[in-house]
Amino acid sequence: MEALADLDPGWRPAWEIGWQRALRLALAHTKSGAALPTAAGQLIVQGEDLGVWIAGQRTGWDNLTPAQQWLLETVGIEPPAEGELVPGAPRTQDARWAANLAAARQYHAREGHLLVPRKHLETIIVGEEAGSGREEVVKLGAWLDNTRRRAGKLSPQRRADLDQFGMRW
Repeated sequence: MEALADLDPGWRPAWEIGWQRALRLALAHTKSGAALPTAAGQLIVQGEDLGVWIAGQRTGWDNLTPAQQWLLETVGIEPPAEGELVPGAPRTQDARWAANLAAARQYHAREGHLLVPRKHLETIIVGEEAGSGREEVVKLGAWLDNTRRRAGKLSPQRRADLDQFGMRW
């Protein structure tokens, strides 16, 4: 253990090896004088998309150990500010539900029903409450079809969300 610690002080067998590898790639990148990526796809090193990894670390900051947080900070990766949405980070289940529900609401307002073909795509604007709205394409037909199939597993609130549009179960 001491020999390994001499070689790599950040090595911890309890941490997932993929996490340690991505940290080392980010560290090597910053040591070369380059800036860390701020979005997905900006920097791929040895098959690892560091933009996606960094977004994931920032989003899950509170789930990291204090030692992991400290190591990230030494590389230049900071936790998100209060209320900051981290671009490229995976969305929560609630955020995905909200986007899909917004697409259903928009479709219903335009068409008057939710009899959506399975391959239908609905384009919505997300984030406009923050003044930085962007387009997002939602696979509305597939989502509604899958939701109908899993109706028994939905919470009463989510079922009510769709019932208001006359959802046919």
